[in-house]
Amino acid sequence: MARREQIAQLKQTVAVIGGTGALGFGLAVRWAMAGVPIVIGSRDAGRAAEASEKVLERAGSGNVTGLQNEEAAARAATVLLSVPFRVQAENLNNLRYALQPQTTLVDATVPLAAAIGGWATRSLGVWQGSAAQQAAEMAPRGVTVVSAFHTVSAASLSDPSRELDEDVLISGDDRKAKDDVSDLVRRISGLRPVDCGDLEMARILEQLTPLLISVNKRHKIKHSGVRLTGLEAP
Repeated sequence: MARREQIAQLKQTVAVIGGTGALGFGLAVRWAMAGVPIVIGSRDAGRAAEASEKVLERAGSGNVTGLQNEEAAARAATVLLSVPFRVQAENLNNLRYALQPQTTLVDATVPLAAAIGGWATRSLGVWQGSAAQQAAEMAPRGVTVVSAFHTVSAASLSDPSRELDEDVLISGDDRKAKDDVSDLVRRISGLRPVDCGDLEMARILEQLTPLLISVNKRHKIKHSGVRLTGLEAP
């Protein structure tokens, strides 16, 4: 493959670190359906390959491969980190040589108390202010962090027959990176990106996950989401 073609492929591809988990898997399914090239990442290359086959089966078609985390991250200009909070720092440490300059790191981590055996409806305090700000502190120089995908149901995403109708709240310090992530959100039918401001807003966005978990539990549902009123139609 020519160098120019390699660069073009890199820009189009999304690496999903934690693609064997519920949220990463669901997003991979929806993006595969939309024609976005996907690389599923896992600590175990075999598990990543199995997950990629399941994504293709669920999506019906697509360009999906499975690789070990570091190799997956090196093959994409956009890397989604969708892992439990307890292993976020470990994953970022392992990826520090794989993430290339100009990479956009989309952090979907939520510091739920469940990560240390507590309740899923409670969150943990993070010294940096939020999991996304911790990711920005740990990311290599030249990597831009955007916080997103904290309020979309993984179960809804992984079910192609389910119609989506909700907003994806985004925060980050780089406008172009947020625009690129917004374009990825729009590739999923029924989702609307909403720019919520600088990365410091992630400390608020991440708190919406335990709120929705509590709503789901109280009302015995699985698919609550967020829709902001007063904005222009998507």
